[in-house]
Amino acid sequence: MEEINNIEVVPCNESKYLKPQRLHYSQNGTKKFWDFVQTHDSVSVLIFNTTSHCFVLVKQFRPAVYMNEWEKKKRLSSPSAETTEEEGADAAAPESKEEQSASEGDDGSSPWPPASTGVTYELCAGLVDKPDLSLEEIARQEVLEECGYDVPVSKLRKITSYRSGVGISGAKQTMFYAEVSDDTRVSAGGGEPREGELIEVIKVPLHEAMTFAYNDSIPKTMGVIFGFIWFHNNMSPKYKISTNV
Repeated sequence: MEEINNIEVVPCNESKYLKPQRLHYSQNGTKKFWDFVQTHDSVSVLIFNTTSHCFVLVKQFRPAVYMNEWEKKKRLSSPSAETTEEEGADAAAPESKEEQSASEGDDGSSPWPPASTGVTYELCAGLVDKPDLSLEEIARQEVLEECGYDVPVSKLRKITSYRSGVGISGAKQTMFYAEVSDDTRVSAGGGEPREGELIEVIKVPLHEAMTFAYNDSIPKTMGVIFGFIWFHNNMSPKYKISTNV
């Protein structure tokens, strides 16, 4: 998962996943504009294994997280905050394999941070891009593909819906809760290779959940944190096990 190479940064002129746009409008008589991205809504699933009393998460490489970390590294390694335009151009991300090689240090080290800086822990999730399926049916498919558990639609409990990325996309995510067991696991999961997914299934014991949630050295999504807190408030008494708050 963490072997990333042949990196090339190019303009995104067309995408089936998102469309950048600019909205011009007037608010209380003041003309304004806002840049945003049109994208799909999504579903996520907080999965709890009742056999082993652990949460089932997914771990995967996220290019956007990786590039954000690379930009930080680039700024920190800059010799001066007052970089000239020419120097700034030289510091830009390599746009080809040849340019990447040319920017390597004398010792042959890569200018890119390790791939692990782009890996995050997340709830099982997926895009709402199948108009013929309900949100529950999409969530069921994602659990099966990513984590390998066969969960009937009737066993999915809706937790809530919320807006994610309100400053850039405003898309809606609907979160579900699903209880699984070792008996309902029918495959190893790992995502859909035909869609380019490469996912590692991770288990977090219930008694370690809140420590995991609040450990900011572990890269994770807000969905994981919120999901663990929701479980602590609503489900923990049923299992009579401390979530280690």
